[in-house]
Amino acid sequence: MSEPSVRDFYDDLAHDYHLMFRDWDASMAYQAEALGALIRQHLGAGPHTVLDCSCGIGTQAIGLARAGHQVIGSDLSPIAAARAATEAAVRGNRLPVAVADMRQLPFSDSSFDVVLCADNSLTHLLSGQDLRTALVGMRRVLRDEGLLVITVRAYADPRRTKPTSMPPQVTQTRDGQAITFQLWHWHEDGERYDLEHFQLIPAKDTWQVRVRRTTHWALTPPQLTEFVTEAGFTNIAWRSPASSGYYQPVLTAYRAPSAQ
Repeated sequence: MSEPSVRDFYDDLAHDYHLMFRDWDASMAYQAEALGALIRQHLGAGPHTVLDCSCGIGTQAIGLARAGHQVIGSDLSPIAAARAATEAAVRGNRLPVAVADMRQLPFSDSSFDVVLCADNSLTHLLSGQDLRTALVGMRRVLRDEGLLVITVRAYADPRRTKPTSMPPQVTQTRDGQAITFQLWHWHEDGERYDLEHFQLIPAKDTWQVRVRRTTHWALTPPQLTEFVTEAGFTNIAWRSPASSGYYQPVLTAYRAPSAQ
């Protein structure tokens, strides 16, 4: 992963990120309900201490905080993290945030009941070494038998079909309809792709066109399962959107108890 390119991508996107949702507040509530149900199934009612280590502008963290969990958000983008704290405060919640690379989490050992890495964020890590470093760090900050929750795109089919674009998302704003879409440019290895993220923002009688670029590793469930196992997690399970209610496939795993 080129850290500056990923940070710059999300710094630039932070102001417009909510435009990828038809209704951002409704999506926050829906995602918190689905993720909260998974947490309850694994750890009980709570409330629980949760680290959202790729919090962005707070789409998951704010909803979980509003549900009563003690949430801390961290993100590589200082602009996104600052907006997450602001958006939480506007809604009457407190969300402490930190600017941090998920490969270097600045938290004490065994600090959290749950570590969440959602919205396909993990796939910005483009090498096995970076993935291992991040996952070992997530394990370190979890308490014994704490819960890891990762959500990623369903990449099995795209790895075979190599799509070059994603369907557009249209969002109603005060000034008209904003349109978001993506172009994908696959690398020769067939696993990684450069993403061009386009947003057409209405501006009086014309459009503002905003283009951001980043790279993802289209990890399949068996690949990610192997990395999570190597990092020291147990009871690894996958849930489809149909079974979890969440819009992406979800991996859950436990931190194994420390040796006595």
